[in-house]
Amino acid sequence: MFSLSELAPLNQHQNRSKLLKPWWEVFMDYLVVLMLMTSVLACTEQLSRDRVVCIPLDSTTNTSDHSHSKSANVGLSPSSQPQIHHAHKIGPNLHSAPRGRRTHLVYQQYIYISQVCYHEALPLSSRFFPYMALLQSLVLVASGSFWLHFPHTSSRIEQFLSILAKCCESPWTSQALSHAARQESIQEMVEEGRRAQQPHHRTSTSPTVTHTRHSSIDSGTDSPLLKRIDSAFATPPSPCPSTLSCNSTVSCVSLDSREQLPSSSPSVMADSHSQVISLDKSDGEQARALFERVRKFRSHCESSAVICKVYLAQTVFKLLIVTLIMSYTVPLLGSLSFNHTCHPEERALVGYATFECIHVLSSLLRKLLAAYLTLLGLYGLLNFYTLTWILSSSLQQYSFHSLKELSSLRDFPDLKNDLAFLIHMLDQYDPLLVQRLFVFLSPVSESRLLEESLERRWGEEKLHAMISVDADGRSRLQLVALPRLPPALFTLSQLQVLKLELIADTRFTAHMTSMTSLRELHLYHCTATVDPSALAFLQERLEVLQLTFTQASEIPSWVLSLRGLHELHLSGRLGSDGGVGRSWALGSLRQLRHLRVLVIRGMLQRIPGELCEVASSLVRLEIQNEGTRLLVLMGLKRMVYLTELHLQDCQLERLPSALLALTNLRVLDLQHNNLRTLEELLSLAHLRRLSCLRLAYNRVLVLPASVGVLRGLELLDLSNNQLQSIPPALFTLRRLRRLLLAGNLLEELPAEVKALQLLTELDLSGNRLERLPTELFNCCLELRTLNMSHNSLSFLPREIAALSQLCRLDLRSNNLEELPAELGCCSGLHGGGLLVENWLFLSLPPHVRDFLSRSYTPGGAHTEEHSRPESDSFPYFSPTQWSFSSALESQI
Repeated sequence: MFSLSELAPLNQHQNRSKLLKPWWEVFMDYLVVLMLMTSVLACTEQLSRDRVVCIPLDSTTNTSDHSHSKSANVGLSPSSQPQIHHAHKIGPNLHSAPRGRRTHLVYQQYIYISQVCYHEALPLSSRFFPYMALLQSLVLVASGSFWLHFPHTSSRIEQFLSILAKCCESPWTSQALSHAARQESIQEMVEEGRRAQQPHHRTSTSPTVTHTRHSSIDSGTDSPLLKRIDSAFATPPSPCPSTLSCNSTVSCVSLDSREQLPSSSPSVMADSHSQVISLDKSDGEQARALFERVRKFRSHCESSAVICKVYLAQTVFKLLIVTLIMSYTVPLLGSLSFNHTCHPEERALVGYATFECIHVLSSLLRKLLAAYLTLLGLYGLLNFYTLTWILSSSLQQYSFHSLKELSSLRDFPDLKNDLAFLIHMLDQYDPLLVQRLFVFLSPVSESRLLEESLERRWGEEKLHAMISVDADGRSRLQLVALPRLPPALFTLSQLQVLKLELIADTRFTAHMTSMTSLRELHLYHCTATVDPSALAFLQERLEVLQLTFTQASEIPSWVLSLRGLHELHLSGRLGSDGGVGRSWALGSLRQLRHLRVLVIRGMLQRIPGELCEVASSLVRLEIQNEGTRLLVLMGLKRMVYLTELHLQDCQLERLPSALLALTNLRVLDLQHNNLRTLEELLSLAHLRRLSCLRLAYNRVLVLPASVGVLRGLELLDLSNNQLQSIPPALFTLRRLRRLLLAGNLLEELPAEVKALQLLTELDLSGNRLERLPTELFNCCLELRTLNMSHNSLSFLPREIAALSQLCRLDLRSNNLEELPAELGCCSGLHGGGLLVENWLFLSLPPHVRDFLSRSYTPGGAHTEEHSRPESDSFPYFSPTQWSFSSALESQI
């Protein structure tokens, strides 16, 4: 037995499935039920009533065959025994003579002959028609709902019906349809006011209220179903058009163009918007989840057309079944008769050879068969109509032409395959349900919901709380992984730096003009669009722009029109495909006439010729090429005003000859390349202003003596190369302040290092040094940072006490057994400036340990933070500098 709880879901599924059955499917279901009832009635009659009645035609005498045939014609009766007992049973007149033909059979013989003749003389149509009709009806019942229960289609149909139920129950559906109805009313009022102003329409008295009401009905706002659902969520109706005065803003619509209609009626739009009741948090989240569910279901159903094919195959199968049944059932009508002649072979048992039989249900079966065939014919005609409808209609495409003409929501996408077929079937049942489903297919509807959600969750107070201050004292805000920009963002007039990351719909509207302090904008994988008024604002105010993208096609075109831009940072693939002549896909930089800094992190194969358009203003060029070889560098020759050039990870093997033309160059950064020799350093002698040279992470084996010609160098970075010795010419660079030689193969530091008396940072970590010359401590008294980690030092000279300015000393991973007590004379090392192992630190006297481990006071900490030396060996980052990197890593 089934419980009610088990039958309830099945009944509910059947009730929901009828939403996908058009009128012909419902009619065919009724026809199948009638055919089933007809067959059941025939079966019941055949099982409950006698089948046949038979009477013999010939006598039982033992005459010859000739006399037997003659007696069969005349119908002789037995003559020997009198039938007195029969006359006693005939009637009340006991003395009357018996009439009719007498047979010499007992009751058991009649029963026997009836059974034998039922199987031998009765046609098959009379015997098996009721059962065949019942079986055929069951086959039609099963085939009629096969497409609803087929494994590959039932899951999609169930999901579609559940989504449809959620769409009808969602409060957002009613609100969206109400908003659409108000928009149509506003448009009708605007058109009415326009017609009232035209002279040749002043005498027209045709009302427009009727058309407005028709539109509202089409949009679903006046439907009884909508009234039931919208009663708890619908907004108050907008004011009646007749109550508006002729002096309202509607009458001030411009007569020149239709595009100005929305902006020409701000008061009406504001009133309409003010009447929209915002959804609460739970309803908004359910609506967003429903949008996502509809989107996933659409992508799943539009990939194939299984339901349409199964429905077509089912229709063809039913039509073939009907044709087959009609082909062998129609001839059976002639075989249904009353009289049947039976010639049983059991004459020795009954004494007769021929019997005349009558089927008591022949008349009833003939009528039931005629009714069954009539129903079957109607069923076949409906299947033929269904097949014609399928073949004549493009059921795998749905474009909403009728809905777009009757509703203001005209942004519905065109559907295809299974989803389009389900919409066609639903449209045959009730177009109102289709309209409610389309609310969650409309991009405008989803955009409107996101706007309301963002206004509720990302208000002005929350955005103000998220604003931080960076190291330069600028107010900064970062937004990550939002569906779109919150409207409250454009009210932050004090914001200076805006960082947007992974925001799919980034649109800068006209309200951006309120952000008067904005100077820097970061767009990390954001497809940004800008309104004309916002573009004019960015052209005037924006100074720094950073773009991170995947392909060059993602770069907005408006970027190249920011004529006030000072810095442009581009991170992405700029021409990784094609040859040398096609390695730039950004476009002309002609309008960026104030551009001073250009940073490119891409995969260039040449210096773009477009950079010559900003050569007169560009002072810093940085190219990080991600391992792609930079082949052509001749474009650098025209950038004579460059002061900083960074060519990192460009697979350079020699110093570019184009550097000879950069006479104003101050910083040259060639890190992460394949430089093996530096013989071209002599050609850089005329670069008088060159003060910073970075050649780290290359394959330099020998530092040539020509390095001495770079007299103006203040920073030389040769870290992570393969140097085994230092030429004496290096120590002739008397202006050198920072010398970075970490990660090489140096075994000795020459005593000539004493000539670098302005040296403030020395990094010799990761080498093979066993000792340090005492001249380093006696002459380089300005030294503030000394990194000797990962060497082979066995002792530290006591002359280190002369370095009173030393504030960072790293001695980790050496062969030291103890530390000199003279470290206590280095006053700058207290508070964590000494980096050694714990056991080695305990070798110092207690008073020295106490002095070195004493932390700064709060006032001293502030002074120390601003007095830290700039060092690559001991990098220092404030918490505000790490915040953005941490947020980016968390998203990744």
